[in-house]
Amino acid sequence: MNKFYITSSLPYTNAPAHIGHLLEFIQADVLTRYNRLLGNEVFFLTGTDEHGRKNVQAAEKKEKSPQEFVNEISAGFKELTKIAGISIDKFVRTTDQFNHWPAVHKIWKKLRDNGDLYKAEYEGLYCIGHEAFIKKSELKDGLCLEHQTEPEKIKEENYFFKLSKYKNQIEKLIQEDKIKILPVHRKNETLKLIKDSEDVSASRPKESISWGVPVPGDSGHIIYIWLEALISYLSGIGYADETEVFKKFWPPDIQIVGKDIMRFHTIIWPAMLLAAGLELPKSIYVHGFITVDGQKMSKTIGNVTDPFDLVKKYGVDPIRYYLLREISSYEDGDWSEKKFEARYNADLANNLGNLVSRVVALIEKFFNGSFSCSRRFVSKEIDEKVIDTWKKYNQSIDNFKLHIALENVFSLVGFANLYIDEHKPWAISGNPEKLNIVMTNLIVILLNVAWLLKPFLPETSSNIFEILGADKDGKSWEEKPFQVRPRILFPKI
Repeated sequence: MNKFYITSSLPYTNAPAHIGHLLEFIQADVLTRYNRLLGNEVFFLTGTDEHGRKNVQAAEKKEKSPQEFVNEISAGFKELTKIAGISIDKFVRTTDQFNHWPAVHKIWKKLRDNGDLYKAEYEGLYCIGHEAFIKKSELKDGLCLEHQTEPEKIKEENYFFKLSKYKNQIEKLIQEDKIKILPVHRKNETLKLIKDSEDVSASRPKESISWGVPVPGDSGHIIYIWLEALISYLSGIGYADETEVFKKFWPPDIQIVGKDIMRFHTIIWPAMLLAAGLELPKSIYVHGFITVDGQKMSKTIGNVTDPFDLVKKYGVDPIRYYLLREISSYEDGDWSEKKFEARYNADLANNLGNLVSRVVALIEKFFNGSFSCSRRFVSKEIDEKVIDTWKKYNQSIDNFKLHIALENVFSLVGFANLYIDEHKPWAISGNPEKLNIVMTNLIVILLNVAWLLKPFLPETSSNIFEILGADKDGKSWEEKPFQVRPRILFPKI
């Protein structure tokens, strides 16, 4: 059994969860469930990033203490993982002083003892929206491109991390895919960013920001939020005490992040690990943003989409399906309720739901609701089609093309509906052998569709097995007859 450690980035707790957070949770969950199906021992970590000035400011607006405020927001993110069927093993909170802070202090001391931290005066621009220092080249008309706010001009003493010491080594590791970055254009973007990388601020004076992890041995400084938050991937598996979980699962096999925080994960994070003498993540997958009806999500516009409302209205799997199928794993995508309902009706109700209903109706009509399969009735054409689908599906998942993997599954569904139209089971009811061949082929296709959907639409997968009356998820398909239990899989909306 191989180990598989996967992380999604930790959402920032200055505001409640939105649909973009749900996208990343679901992407990571698909890879988690897929690897469990492969028989790997999996550990999936996520959590919440709770320090920094943005959180303090958000708490003040609500007239709450920072801790009280982040407790509420963090609880909301954790609840989202539950209602969306996200199969996490660990939910980390960066305000956890018993598990997270000791790991942060341990890394800090390693960097310090290695000579990779030094104090110097910093003068530059700080964007509170990013919780990061930015360059003039990242501004337009004096404003941050993403947040449309004017950054603060800051002059203060900070600790700095010697990123410049490691950038050539990181560049080589990325070029050789020792750290595999997908998609490739994000790899190329990272390689360009590395060339301009300088030493980075690793702390802020306590008078500038008090809500964070203090620097060990220097209580006048708070560890820079991004450096500290990255260490959650270590703290969450017991790095501070070097637990058996840490020894078993480190390093991460896949880390999923949004394009806005790519630089921290593909450049600064590997440099920190090199400085600390730790193994590097094997792969970093970078996804895009979600717009709503073609516009960036904004409280001002009033189009911030609440994932809780969507799941309550439509159910978990339809939302998972849209986000995974409609939105490329590599690029930006758009949420539109109109497009969602169109895709739901076309793909889930009319294609998949209709296929299940047709097969069940045929078994009820010609076999009194009970059908026994035999491998000898499986056609070569069907065998080859199923094998080819699995091959393309596996390749797509291995390359973080989750939308293409689902496309292949639904191509098989479409093939099965055409197979019924072409072979007309109702017209060959007088020929038991021909009818058995057609029905066995359809059952085999449906079982494979259900297996293929397990990582993507777990509830739907279980429902298909249940409707077919498939024992043990259909693995005993030749041993026991299928006692169908008719019901509509996806009612039209």
